[in-house]
Amino acid sequence: MAALGAATVLAAATLTACGGDDAAPSAENPYGLLQPGVLRAGTLTDAPPNVYLKDGKFTGFDNDLLVAAAAKVGLKVEFVGTDFSALLSQVNNRKFDIGSSSITITEARKKTVDFGNGYDFGYFGLNVPAGSPITGFDQLAGKRVVVVQGTVQDDYATTKGLDPVRVPDYNGAINQLKAGTADAWIAPAEIGEKSAADSNGKITVAAKELSPAPTAYAFAKGNDKLREALDKGLDEVIADGTWTRLQQQYYPGRPIPAEFRPGSGTVAAPSASATS
Repeated sequence: MAALGAATVLAAATLTACGGDDAAPSAENPYGLLQPGVLRAGTLTDAPPNVYLKDGKFTGFDNDLLVAAAAKVGLKVEFVGTDFSALLSQVNNRKFDIGSSSITITEARKKTVDFGNGYDFGYFGLNVPAGSPITGFDQLAGKRVVVVQGTVQDDYATTKGLDPVRVPDYNGAINQLKAGTADAWIAPAEIGEKSAADSNGKITVAAKELSPAPTAYAFAKGNDKLREALDKGLDEVIADGTWTRLQQQYYPGRPIPAEFRPGSGTVAAPSASATS
């Protein structure tokens, strides 16, 4: 796990550096990175346990896994905070080398970015204010439902005809529930559960359901060398037990669907008992 200390932390939300000739693949920079040897990753600051900022350091399951996978191919990681609604376009415009934010693979998103192999599964969670009569996703018609703009939860709510209230980040959604200005929040279940646990009883989880697609890191269109290298690194940290240890650390007790295989599917993740 020593590789997890390799991340360079930047709390700035924007960067002036962009692609161009300096980011073109070369012998010194085979992956066409913005800075040779450093993987600049766009992520979020407010979505624990997946991706978040703690004591000045970017951490969470997705980010710690990325640091470990990048180390396998000789890269350090520099994290930069941004809004999820802007992340994919920023990746494709080469403001970032990669996007790390529990990003669910969808056909619509594939038009903007390329995805690596899936590294996690996820659930949709339904968070409500304490005392709410809402107990399921089928009770949201006519309710004021909040979602984070551009997420698959946004897509889900729109598909269900809910006309959701869109906010730029998870803190915005949480604050609406605490203030009573929203009836429900459709969230990534792990983030919703953590938010409920930290709310001093103001928020509860009413329901959750399995998301139909895995989460993966996002790459600029055509950046195949970097994508393939990190897919290889991901398989290595799955095989050596890092993936399983991080699952235990960030999602203790969460069952893994029998049909889910992280990475390329050609390597097996050790069981929790084998790594404890």
